[in-house]
Amino acid sequence: MHVVVASHQPLPAKGYGGPQRVVVALVRGLAALGHRVTLLAPPSTRVPEATVVAVPPRKLADPATLAPYVPRDAAIVHAHFPLRSAPGSFPFVQTVHRNLKPHAPAYPNSIFLSRDHARRHHSDVFVYNGLDPADYVFRRFPRRWSQYDLFLGNLHSAKGYHWAVEAAKRTGHRLIVAGGWRPSFTGSIKFVGEVDGATKAALLARARCLWNPAAWDEPFGLVTIEALLSGTPVLGTHRGALPELITPEVGALCDTVDEMIAAAERIHTRDPAACRAHAEHHFTHLVMAEEYIRTYAHVLETGALPPGGSTRGATP
Repeated sequence: MHVVVASHQPLPAKGYGGPQRVVVALVRGLAALGHRVTLLAPPSTRVPEATVVAVPPRKLADPATLAPYVPRDAAIVHAHFPLRSAPGSFPFVQTVHRNLKPHAPAYPNSIFLSRDHARRHHSDVFVYNGLDPADYVFRRFPRRWSQYDLFLGNLHSAKGYHWAVEAAKRTGHRLIVAGGWRPSFTGSIKFVGEVDGATKAALLARARCLWNPAAWDEPFGLVTIEALLSGTPVLGTHRGALPELITPEVGALCDTVDEMIAAAERIHTRDPAACRAHAEHHFTHLVMAEEYIRTYAHVLETGALPPGGSTRGATP
């Protein structure tokens, strides 16, 4: 199948760039499964698994100006930014990577990132994000209580980083905070700034656990599967997609900082191999690509998205 993937941001991502990294992972997964991929993206994009067609950013958001860049033999177009209609006569789908405003008009053929994300947008169509396990270091050794905890993400109150900080202050346990601006931390808390690539992979692999105490409805929560692919368990909340990603075997879900501090005392007993296996079964680039191929095929056969979500969803 010739799949045309459209991104309004240059690829690969510089810095964290969650949605961009998912798009690159999808392209890599589609190519690995034997499909031909053309990538429509802004100039400077370089993704070796695809034929890249440079499109000026101002022409990407308008279906009429995007259509001429779509190869004539394309089977389907998969956009990763909002489109109000199909680009020309080509069949198309679009993945919604964020929470839309309440009562905003629906975008046609939208695919969401989790069951919760879809439900909150009055849909049941979703495909879980996936990443390439080769980009992460799997540390198979048992965790020790003395290893540091890690918070990785935007230092915004909605991300709940202050829970991790409060826990470190109350318990004295070592915490590394990796984010995009420099707060003032002292004592057992170390701030390392924004990280990516090998540095991020090493931090994830060596941590006792990842803190993801989300105080908002995450559409997905990519850092969770990054930790699991590293063999690192996750402390999360019952918000957004996190209950779909985190099972008792690979982490703990809590509602208060006190509950999370208590859970952290035993989090290191989770088996790193179970964490990795959970992520490999549900959240790799190949699993994601397979689900999208199933979705494309249904659209091409029926003209509509398939009902329901990922057939390999982590939780019912």
